[in-house]
Amino acid sequence: MTITPRTQATSAAQSEGPAPVSAPGAEDSTRARATIRAIVVMMLYQGFAVSILGTASPWIARDFHLGQSGIARALAWVSLSSLGSLALSRAVDRVGRRRVLLWCIGAMPLCELGAALSPSLAAFIVFQTIFYSFVGASAASSIVMLSEELPIERRAAGQSYGGLAMGLGGGLTVFLMPVLVQNHHSWRWLLVLASAGIALVPLIRRAMPESRRWEHALSTGITSVARFYDVFGSLYRRRAGILLVCSLLSTIATTATQSWIYFHAVSVVKLAPSIASALVIVGGGVGLLGFPLGARACEHFGRVRTVVTAGLISSVSWIWFYWGPPAHFGAPALWLGIAFACSSSAGNAAMVGANTAVTELFPTALRATMIGWFAIMGAIGSVAAQTTISLLAGPLGGLSAVVGWLARLGVPPALLFGLVIEETRGMSLEQSGREDAFVDTRLGS
Repeated sequence: MTITPRTQATSAAQSEGPAPVSAPGAEDSTRARATIRAIVVMMLYQGFAVSILGTASPWIARDFHLGQSGIARALAWVSLSSLGSLALSRAVDRVGRRRVLLWCIGAMPLCELGAALSPSLAAFIVFQTIFYSFVGASAASSIVMLSEELPIERRAAGQSYGGLAMGLGGGLTVFLMPVLVQNHHSWRWLLVLASAGIALVPLIRRAMPESRRWEHALSTGITSVARFYDVFGSLYRRRAGILLVCSLLSTIATTATQSWIYFHAVSVVKLAPSIASALVIVGGGVGLLGFPLGARACEHFGRVRTVVTAGLISSVSWIWFYWGPPAHFGAPALWLGIAFACSSSAGNAAMVGANTAVTELFPTALRATMIGWFAIMGAIGSVAAQTTISLLAGPLGGLSAVVGWLARLGVPPALLFGLVIEETRGMSLEQSGREDAFVDTRLGS
């Protein structure tokens, strides 16, 4: 069933209201390329670093003497990092996108080194919690800059570049983990390797320009008077409320499904680590096609329809992954590989659509702040997911059974997004984000 967004057609949206306003230098291709290059490097590193926790979870659990419920509780504590992301994401809007990115690329490697040297589970959780706080802010700043520095017709493509870089970085982790296992090395070496990211600081400082849209907003004074709760003002209350509900439900589903891929393959289905890694690498490689496909779908069908269709396909595929393969199935790796490829590609396409839409629905002074509010929902949803898994893994017959049930929670937000959220395809950021109305409200006409 096709769900039609509750908006006017794109052509009508373009023909009404003020003409789109371009930020100074928005057509400067050299500046746009510099932004993309710097963010791709950031996201490659981030993709590698953030995938360590999930990929190494079986060995982390073994070294810290944790069962399925124990490792789920540990990840639930790490999920509280999202609370710190709100404050850092607010800083993205107040002090600048580039400055916060430099803070993040300087802090994340140090946190990974601390985690690698942690003698206890408590210390490990503390360092990982701080690390993921900076991850949230880094992602917010990167997503926002890609939208602000690229022209209208390339915004969705820009989001796909960032997502593709994250996916490639994560693939490197999956490739290295079985190499460490086969050579009897600790999973902690992945964290040590991630700590080498400190070398990127001078590179990012030289290559990364500041967002000209943010510089323009700074010159008007709106960045200093805007508040983190303005996303719930009359201009944005409906958008923000629905998006936060969608974020909460989808976070529960995605946290559950994406945290236990390797654990399910190795510890439940009993695949060898090398086979599980090959499965994730091949399936993830196919899944990378979701980024360019999602970008094309965003420009051809619209952001909303892309999110709805891809979100539903991803949810069904995750159920297929965690509730399979059937007993005595002759090719369990094939079953999991096809399911993972489908869920990964659809999830990546949905992410491109969602990131593109969200950055277009809010003004410059609130764009990263709104992503910070998603981090709050992420904290609640992540803790809810991991806590539910830890509590019900025993009664319901194992971790994978619970994750399959939680995967169903990805369906309602996809439908809600399609029924309520406005389509923004083809609109300038000023037009779709109601920039002039917000500035008038906060600064006066």
